[in-house]
Amino acid sequence: MNLRNNLFDKKDGAARIPYDETNAAGDLAKAVKHLLPAGVTSRPVVIVCIGTDRSTGDSLGPLVGTLLEEKRLSSFFVYGTLENPVHAVNLAEKLDEIKKVHFNPFIIGIDACLGRLKSVGVIQAGEGPVKPGAGVNKDLPEVGHIHITGIVNVSGFMEFFVLQNTRLHLVLNMAKTIANGIYKASLTYESDPIISAFKWESDKEQDIQGSKI
Repeated sequence: MNLRNNLFDKKDGAARIPYDETNAAGDLAKAVKHLLPAGVTSRPVVIVCIGTDRSTGDSLGPLVGTLLEEKRLSSFFVYGTLENPVHAVNLAEKLDEIKKVHFNPFIIGIDACLGRLKSVGVIQAGEGPVKPGAGVNKDLPEVGHIHITGIVNVSGFMEFFVLQNTRLHLVLNMAKTIANGIYKASLTYESDPIISAFKWESDKEQDIQGSKI
């Protein structure tokens, strides 16, 4: 099957998958695998789930993070859960932490977004970062080499209020589809042993010390 022709929108190259379609998680898994670095790689894959449980619509990210944490992924690292959310206040700090802990990470940004009425419930996966806070006029760092976003409600008017009054039932079911899709993708993703920034720096220091002896 030609994944790009069947899943990816020709306009922007992003996959658009209604969360309640049959095999939505499987289709998302194929889209994620298509977007990940090809072949065996030593780059750690880090998933950054953005949002807060203080806003129903904005809880998509931490719900996905919590569901992935429960699945105990062996191939990917997860940041942003209901217990330890990644949100507007700590986003820059968390991104700095990720870059210190993981050497040359490949980041998947996950966030909720608003869109047209007919697109509510659609999960999007594509190249490029998510832009947190764009819908509510917040200037925050962009996140990710690729993105997964869920359209949870309608944009265009009082976005902050709309996010606050989004149905949790929809957000939770979208989060389950996204988490299941990522989990399926992780099962078949091959990676070399992960090299952390700490280990890389330690090895470099040992080489320097060895050259002085």
